[in-house]
Amino acid sequence: MQIYRSFLFAPGNHVRRVEKSLTLGADAVILDLEDTVANAEKPTTRAMVVEALRGPRRCKGYVRVNSLGTQWCHGDFVAIVTAGVDGIVLPKVESATDLQTAEWLLKSLEREHGLPEGGIDLIPIVETGLGFSNIASIARAGTRARRIAFGAGDFTLDVGITWSADETELLPYRTAFVVESRAAGLEPPIDTVWVALNDVDGFRRSVQRAKDHGFQGKLCIHPDQVPVVNDRFCPSEPELAHARRVIEAFAQAERQGLAAIQVDGQFVDYPIVYLAQRLIARAEAIEHAGRDA
Repeated sequence: MQIYRSFLFAPGNHVRRVEKSLTLGADAVILDLEDTVANAEKPTTRAMVVEALRGPRRCKGYVRVNSLGTQWCHGDFVAIVTAGVDGIVLPKVESATDLQTAEWLLKSLEREHGLPEGGIDLIPIVETGLGFSNIASIARAGTRARRIAFGAGDFTLDVGITWSADETELLPYRTAFVVESRAAGLEPPIDTVWVALNDVDGFRRSVQRAKDHGFQGKLCIHPDQVPVVNDRFCPSEPELAHARRVIEAFAQAERQGLAAIQVDGQFVDYPIVYLAQRLIARAEAIEHAGRDA
């Protein structure tokens, strides 16, 4: 099981910030060629991010390319589909065709460079009204993409929604991401960034909301956000202790022919047991990933 709680963005043309980002404990770092890089520097930044990801690191290394409709996208793909790059983040995906086009390009370049076919991950960011309206078909596009990310900044701008501190306006959209991902057999999605860097408490609440709504992790734009995300998306000791009690008590009940019991005052049947098993499996995967880092 791959663990993707935190994805930390770093501008690809800032060498020191790139080097530091790879040491901060994020599950994955996204070196950016898009919004944080000036147009004039985009072509020269490609080689910089490739070189950075060839070095030693303790996290997955992704590159956010420019969107398909731009003059830089093709060159981005050609430059960065190489050994050492774990994945590509594709912004502003608006249709299944967008994702399938990126898949075709990725596959062609992998073959050309003698890389394992399908070895480079692909994460689409859905961040426009058109993209959201096509989210079901994007999730079912049949590509290598195993998870989708939500980009609320561009999305709220595009559709004219005010992005508030309590994020209540995002609830129906977040729910759709989670449900459509599940229906398509994908992993849970990755939640949007939090841009109010001075509102630390607001960020913590946003992370908790994303977890409660069914996301598996969150995009980060500042190093201080990484430990908060990693902690909140890791099962707590009380949660794990309760899960173990549920599994143990239910196993004993099954031996007695029962399939509905109470544990700690909570009704427990098979779905609750499966949830407890999933929680423990995630905690074990996080622990295993930490040992391997």
